Amino acid sequence: MLFEKNTSGKFASIIKKIGLSFLFALITTNVFAQADFPKQKPITFLVATGPGSSTDSIARIVAAKLTETLGWNVVVENKLGASGNIACVYVKRSNPDGYTILVHSVSFAINPSIYKNAGYDAIADFEAITLGASSPNVIGVNTSIPVNNLKELVEYGKKEKLSYSSSGIGTTTHLTIERFKNMTRSDFVHAPYQPAQAVGATVAGHTQISSTSMPPTIPFIRTGKLKGLAVTSAQRSSALPDVPTMAEQGFPEFDDTTWFGFFAAAKTPTEIINKLNAEINRAIETKDVKEKLTGLGLDTKSLSPTEFKQYVKAEVPKWAKAVKESGATAD
Repeated sequence: MLFEKNTSGKFASIIKKIGLSFLFALITTNVFAQADFPKQKPITFLVATGPGSSTDSIARIVAAKLTETLGWNVVVENKLGASGNIACVYVKRSNPDGYTILVHSVSFAINPSIYKNAGYDAIADFEAITLGASSPNVIGVNTSIPVNNLKELVEYGKKEKLSYSSSGIGTTTHLTIERFKNMTRSDFVHAPYQPAQAVGATVAGHTQISSTSMPPTIPFIRTGKLKGLAVTSAQRSSALPDVPTMAEQGFPEFDDTTWFGFFAAAKTPTEIINKLNAEINRAIETKDVKEKLTGLGLDTKSLSPTEFKQYVKAEVPKWAKAVKESGATAD
């Protein structure tokens, strides 16, 4: 009995030591993995929209800069579907190690309100990394449409059946027009497109009106292929200084912007989030990147992870209210 007792005690002691050793190894492995980030494997920027969209452009510009200056191997992958929800769910379920990063627009904050089940919670399921850029939206018309401002557009819409293309259901480009429709009692028919194709649809005459973010719209307005009627921000954009704001035309309630951000899965270590934040912000503020983004009509502003998280927290209820008031739905 004494032998059994001693043996049992020694066995328990051995098991305890093994357990502590395993726990120590696990902790140190995790610490080293964080310290070694991101050298273990390539980082993937998972873009929630298609090639050529504003979100895609930002992701590729930043990815190229990080690869160039830091030696990080950053690849860009487009994962389309359900206005970005497919990409959100994919990243939500990914390993929280910082190697899979969601790059999305303001639709990230809108979709949980406009879909009955978007598949994710914008706050609980993600770690906010940083704000990439932002811009006002632009309302334009096909050059064959005989209007030069928003009030003329409303009057023309009473005589002719008009449709508008947006960057997709639940985007600010969609909700802005829906609010404008309700306010003016207009009856424009919505035709959602992928962001990069929305403005092209209006230029080609498939729709008469376009409501899109600024980057894909600027070249068409500058070359006279699209008539710019209004920007949706409170102030005019330096990229399109001749296009008036909605407020200037009698609609002061509008100050809608499209922003683009970087997110990781919830529970990604703070050290990794901070490192990603610092390097992405640094890349965005470099002269050549800033010039490229400014050329696309985008404004940049570096935010800390905490600041960006608070920003997103404010955006979710703001757009939930807009969705409710507009009656817009994706289901």
